[in-house]
Amino acid sequence: MLKKLASFAGIKGPVVTIVMDGYGIPKSEAGSAIAAARKPTLDKLFANYPNIALRAHGTAVGMPSDDDMGNSEVGHNAIGAGQVYSQGASLVANAIADGTIWQGEAWQQIVAGAKAGANGKPGAIHFIGLFSDGNVHSHIDHLKAMVLRAKEEGVKTVRIHALLDGRDVPETSALEYVEPFESFLAEASTGGFDAQIASGGGRMNITMDRYDANWNMVDKGWHTHILGEGDQFASASAAVKELRVRFPGTIDQDLPPFVIAAGGKPVGTIEDGDSVVFYNFRGDRAIEITRAFEEEGFDKFDRVCVPKVTYAGMLQYDGDLKLPRRFLVNPPAIMDTSGEWFAKGGITQFACSETQKFGHVTYFWNGNRSGKFEGETYQEVPSDVVPFEQRPWMKAAEIADAMIEALKSGKYRTLRCNFANGDMVGHTGNFRAATMSIEAVDLELARILPVIDAMGGVALITADHGNADEMYELDKKTKQPAQNKDGSFKAKTAHTLNPVPLILYDNVSGGKLGLKQTPTAGLSNLAATTANLLGLEKHAKWDESLLEIK
Repeated sequence: MLKKLASFAGIKGPVVTIVMDGYGIPKSEAGSAIAAARKPTLDKLFANYPNIALRAHGTAVGMPSDDDMGNSEVGHNAIGAGQVYSQGASLVANAIADGTIWQGEAWQQIVAGAKAGANGKPGAIHFIGLFSDGNVHSHIDHLKAMVLRAKEEGVKTVRIHALLDGRDVPETSALEYVEPFESFLAEASTGGFDAQIASGGGRMNITMDRYDANWNMVDKGWHTHILGEGDQFASASAAVKELRVRFPGTIDQDLPPFVIAAGGKPVGTIEDGDSVVFYNFRGDRAIEITRAFEEEGFDKFDRVCVPKVTYAGMLQYDGDLKLPRRFLVNPPAIMDTSGEWFAKGGITQFACSETQKFGHVTYFWNGNRSGKFEGETYQEVPSDVVPFEQRPWMKAAEIADAMIEALKSGKYRTLRCNFANGDMVGHTGNFRAATMSIEAVDLELARILPVIDAMGGVALITADHGNADEMYELDKKTKQPAQNKDGSFKAKTAHTLNPVPLILYDNVSGGKLGLKQTPTAGLSNLAATTANLLGLEKHAKWDESLLEIK
């Protein structure tokens, strides 16, 4: 168990962590939906309570470099674990650089499966995944390396099923990835080697659903990638250009599915004897399509036919559920999380969010584990299946309802929740909707904080990464929003590199508690800070507490 803190007996009431997803601290108010939002509660918090800035991107959350944005997965890993682990992007890049990925049993089985094929005919390797260099779910350089390695090892046919991004990269940048990649595949297709893009579609339209929010996306992906059903085009670049004409104003992440065909026949259906690699390294949006390939008794949609393939994920996406069974790179082994050690000390814990971020306050918070620790209670609020810009308030009110009820019950020593609004609505690129999303969270904070006071508790109010803080691409010279040719601003749908706030909401200590700003302060410091507020010393492996006790 964690030792008692000698200098402070701890807060008698509950210690609450509130994550405002996608709420960064911008360098400029230009293009910031947060700056434009009416948020009286947050304005008062920043004016009257201790607050500092936390690093939430790059090496501070286990990414390869400080040029890499943070994301909700690595952010919640860091918050819950109290430590920084090398994450998927780094692990895969290193495994490719040192060659260990090719020596691994999983890659060798992928190659062997495709070369053996079925019914006396060699098979193909199919690569399915997010098609960009956003480095949040995947990286196109990893895909290139695998295509070239497959050729080197004697595989004759490779097919790519490209999920267009426009979310972790500029919203209409698909052709900047598709056209050079088509040239790359054409140059590689020599000596009997044939590599082509076979299908695709927007990441928020097909395949990459998460948390059982909308299985119809995965259904569409299955019919597109595996069965080759859908609108046919001569190439992926032709598909993107034509779909933009058909659906004006639609950004890449929302483009409908497409199939590449020659002579009216799809060039890359997935057949018996083929191998399939889902090359995303991040797990949340990879689990459902993996279940469709691997799960016995699968009943989420009619798969029509299930080809007998050799399937692998880039990483294992769920260690508890063993999904997938075969994976190319070992995921980070996250140990000694705050959830585990609080549970060992008999500290009761409550976690709540809506579907879109439920796994972040549970699975990712607890080090990529599906099961609960002793004394943990989870509450999921089902998300609406609508475009987020149409309901930017999302389920903030219902999350607040659940938190208030849990607080008033007196059952829980620590509570945590995630308000998904700033991130999910920020990704749409809709500035006005994003301001409303921040305002919705502000309203719910105004409801929760008085209940925390009534229960004699305190709150740590923070974020996992930025998003709504930069809704427009900024001109590098002027630092003002960049403009399109028609004079409109260029929407930014990706996360930002900005720090995030940490506010200590405390009306019970009489001003004895504060926060210390350090050069390295980041999300991983929150576990120790929470422990100190509970009157406990941090675990030896956790990063330092940011709590000041006066």
